[in-house]
This record gives sequence, C-alpha cells and structure tokens, in this order.
Amino acid sequence: MTPTSVGMRCPECSRERTKVKTVRSISAPPLVTQALIAINVLAFVAETVSGASLGGGGGGTVFTKGALFGPLIAQQHEYWRILTSGFLHDGLPHIFINMLSLYFVGMSLEPAIGRVNFAAIYLASLLAGSFGALLFQPAVPTVGASTAIFGIFGALIVIARDRGISIWQSGLGVVLVVNLFFSVSFRGISIGGHLGGLIGGLFTGLLIVELAEHRRMPALALGGCLVVAVVSIAGAIAVAGGAGLTPNGIGFGG
Repeated sequence: MTPTSVGMRCPECSRERTKVKTVRSISAPPLVTQALIAINVLAFVAETVSGASLGGGGGGTVFTKGALFGPLIAQQHEYWRILTSGFLHDGLPHIFINMLSLYFVGMSLEPAIGRVNFAAIYLASLLAGSFGALLFQPAVPTVGASTAIFGIFGALIVIARDRGISIWQSGLGVVLVVNLFFSVSFRGISIGGHLGGLIGGLFTGLLIVELAEHRRMPALALGGCLVVAVVSIAGAIAVAGGAGLTPNGIGFGG
C-alpha cells in the first residue's frame, strides 16, 4: 500500500490521476430561479409602461388585467388571474424585496432538488397561494410572488429536515416565524396568500422527498405536484365569488 493525501491506496490506484470535483463544478446553475426573476422583472416593466406607478398603488392596464380579484374570476371568468397575479408587483420596493428573497431561497433549493422539481414546487405554491388569498379576501386585488416564495421556503424546510439539517440551527425556523409575524402585523399583506403558498410548498416538498428521493419515483412526485396545482385552481374558482365587484384595497402576495 502507498500513502497518499487521501489515505492508503494500492500502487496501481496511487498512480491514477483523479479529477477533482468541487461543489461549484457539480452544482447545476439555478436557471429556473434566474428565469423566474427575469419574468417577474419583465412583467413589472410592462406594468410601469402601461401606467402603474413605481411607488405602488396599482394602476395601469397590465396590473388591472392581471391582478387576482375574485369577483371578476367568478363573474367574468377571467381565470388567468389565478396565475398572472403571482408575477405582478405593486411598486418598486415590493418587487425588489420579493426578487431578493427569491434569489436567496432559490439559490439554496434549486441545486438541491433539480430544476424540474423546483419549477413544479414554485408553480404549485403560487396557485395554492392564490387559492388562500381568495379564500381569505376575495374582494381585495392581490399581486406578488411571495405566495410562491413562501412555498419554496416551506419546501426548503421539509428537505432540510429530511437531510438532517435542523431548521432552528440553520435559521430557517426563525426566518419563517419572522415572516409569519410580519404577515399578520402589517396591513396590505395577504395572510391567506402567504399561508396558502406555505402549505402548498410544505406538501409538494414532502412529495419530492418521499417519492422522488426516497422511493425513486420522480414522475409520481411531479404528478402529485400537478394534483396540488389542479386542486388549488379548482378551489380558487370555487371561492372567488364570495364578494361583490367593488375592489377593497390592494393586497400584496408579499
């Protein structure tokens, strides 16, 4: 046996050149996270060009046509709002905070579970957040990516716990508590949207862990995420008609 920097190896093995791999070299770039940020930014530019104010307060054609608003979904069948609202924001501070959050959470989760799983959790959480927002406040126009971001955060907690990372020692638990505190402490934040997104993320994250990683059934895990998305859409449509046509303020998805 020959002593080497990595321990005792046989003479043949010690003469071999082993390619060194670093975390950077084996981690795929978070392309989905980057693409989602780009889509949100482009949507915000379109909002601004169409008349929305950088300081917030709504307005503009894109905001008016894309915001989540229950009565128009129920009475005018504008179902696209369930999805488009998650890519719109009310003012520059709103999108800045959300995109910063999406960047850091996405950079942590996407390389850990893969692009397809990450995209599935994001979409399902966004739709679950729309369901939650309409369930709590159907007459409040709601926009924001934080419904989906809360879902990504919930999935990150589930996956970290499964891999033996304490959510309290890592700080994830504290961040979750702080975000939930802000959700219920300040006016204009959609509590239902945040809770709906969080629950969607926790559930889809559990599907990825149990089916895709433990049982090696990724197709079934993605099918489960699709079921969450479909149920969320059906639930959103079912509760959208719980108010009249008069807007009652603006709710931020977060």
